[in-house]
Amino acid sequence: MSADPASVSVTTLRGVGSKVAEKLARLNIYTLQDVLFHLPFRYEDRTRVVPIGSLRPGDAAVIQGEVLLTEIKFGRRRSLLSRISDGTGTVTLRFFHFNAAQKTSLERGAVVRCFGEARKGASTLELIHPEYKIVGANFKNEVEEHLTPVYSTTEGVHQLKLRDLTDQVLNYVDDLHEWLPDDLLNRLALPNLSEAIRCLHRPAVDISVHELTDSRHPTQQRLAFEELLAQHLSMRQLRERMQSHHAPSLNVTGKLQQQFLASLAFSLTGAQQRVVNEIQKDLQRDIPMQRLVQGDVGSGKTAVAACAVLTAIEAGYQVAMMAPTELLAEQHYKNFQHWLEPMGLNVAWLSGSLKTKPRRESLASIEAGSAQLVVGTHALFQDEVVFSKLGLVIIDEQHRFGVHQRLALREKGSRQGSHPHQLIMTATPIPRTLAMTFYADLDSSVIDEMPPGRTPVTTVVIPDSRRNEVVQRVEQACRAGRQVYWVCTLIEESEALQCEAAEDTAKALAEALPNLRVLLVHGRMKAAEKEAAMIDFKEGKVDLLVATTVIEVGVDVPNASLMVIENAERFGLAQLHQLRGRVGRGSHESSCVLLYKNPLSRKARDRLAVMRETTDGFEIARHDLEQRGPGEVLGTRQTGLAEMRIADLLRDQDLLPLVEQTATELFEHWPEHVEPLVQRWIGDATRYGDV
Repeated sequence: MSADPASVSVTTLRGVGSKVAEKLARLNIYTLQDVLFHLPFRYEDRTRVVPIGSLRPGDAAVIQGEVLLTEIKFGRRRSLLSRISDGTGTVTLRFFHFNAAQKTSLERGAVVRCFGEARKGASTLELIHPEYKIVGANFKNEVEEHLTPVYSTTEGVHQLKLRDLTDQVLNYVDDLHEWLPDDLLNRLALPNLSEAIRCLHRPAVDISVHELTDSRHPTQQRLAFEELLAQHLSMRQLRERMQSHHAPSLNVTGKLQQQFLASLAFSLTGAQQRVVNEIQKDLQRDIPMQRLVQGDVGSGKTAVAACAVLTAIEAGYQVAMMAPTELLAEQHYKNFQHWLEPMGLNVAWLSGSLKTKPRRESLASIEAGSAQLVVGTHALFQDEVVFSKLGLVIIDEQHRFGVHQRLALREKGSRQGSHPHQLIMTATPIPRTLAMTFYADLDSSVIDEMPPGRTPVTTVVIPDSRRNEVVQRVEQACRAGRQVYWVCTLIEESEALQCEAAEDTAKALAEALPNLRVLLVHGRMKAAEKEAAMIDFKEGKVDLLVATTVIEVGVDVPNASLMVIENAERFGLAQLHQLRGRVGRGSHESSCVLLYKNPLSRKARDRLAVMRETTDGFEIARHDLEQRGPGEVLGTRQTGLAEMRIADLLRDQDLLPLVEQTATELFEHWPEHVEPLVQRWIGDATRYGDV
């Protein structure tokens, strides 16, 4: 066969009719190439019979022994137990689903060969529901000739079916096109594609199962390298497409920015100034800025964004700023009102909860161009919103938005082939490995310096059983003139029940601390009520603010020096870090108490340990990546980012410098290989921010 396996339908295979093809589609298998790239996720060693005495818990192995005893046990769950021995040791086979014929076949003296995973049992190791067959005492044959692959399956397509399909398709593996040039493969000492795929579907007996399980075998690294390369190439393509568009060149004197900086009670840090300069250079070019600004909690991203806003306004353009939650968007709106309105500039507000009349007024001012900056939520990209002259789009916490939302907002500024500039901000630091791979289409700036006066926050982890000590600590802090946050975790799925739990906590704390002014704020309160509560807290009229996670972002109270997070084990690292960032914003010594309930899972214990040991947002992001994986950290459930099939960004990060270098070589010397590589691995998968 000489046809490209990527273009041959899976229905050409023996045993694949329309019904099986429908089921294979659930595994994203449509072509012969898809079968070849549907790689095993683990392997079983059925190539030898292992002495029972050598088994350890967790071992998956083939064993053979004589039945000593078979009986039905009645306990919490009825089960068939069959004890077998080979002279080196004894093991018990346990079946929860069985019939009389099975019990009869496993009679005393029968010789059984079986495969399963050894687990600790009451008196011996156990194999639960092993695969088995009754054999003669001298039976020696029928071990596998290679390691047995285990594939991801779907209903109606089991392991044997997938092994049969791969057996058929491996005959055509040499027809796969090798898109990595030979001299590149030789220089990088990588096996060729067909060799790697053949090896991974049918590994030789002498290959270590552990090496394959850890994905460290050279053939796996070869495919991981190609997948990372394809992902990186797709981002570079996206960048090239973006740079082929036109954008307004925002050349200004900078007088508005100077006026703004002079009005601030603080000076920008060196890092803020550096990022402002990088943004200014981008805005002066006539291609769309695509800049990601990362900065830890409290590093001053909003002031940097304000400088970009003023450049666009001075050049005669409108700016749209979008945030994922109403509370954060509101906080930005208040900040910009406070900064820009004294300069005679008009800041408009647009959110889903805005009443009809003010909404109509906002929409009219946006369309007329009298609203120079529009701050809002998802409401900004609705059809009825028409901008007069949109030149800059700012998106905060961009990973919280869906695939089409950023696109929809950018399209509102596209006029006669011109696109607005884009500034993307995040307080969730993105580890370099992720940024290099998934944000290669963006220029990246990092605000890596905290403003003076920020005090490091000491974090302690305390069991809920010592709650009374924490309440005393709250009282001491407030007596010393400080203020305290008490965050109630969202234990219940229902928001109503969450708020009820917060109300109960506020009531209990008010009773325990009668001399303190205790106030509650939660997500079901009206915006005006929340705002009034936050203003009272900011102005020092409240000692203890009991809140749900509505205070996660956008609240700045320098006098707050203690944060208590209840049921901290229920939060992710990024959210804990965001919450902790609400304290330590003044010159007072600050603390964060993580209250937890036992028993703790291992992952929860690890998360709390990370929070206790570091306040570095990038270090926390690295641990978050390890614990949750890139899909969760980047929000790919919403963003449509292509999931990795073989590569793992943590495990394979040492390949990334080589990936970058190879991508550059391909673009320069083999540009015709770029698109086929991207198609092979990414296909038509939607990518956040595609154009």
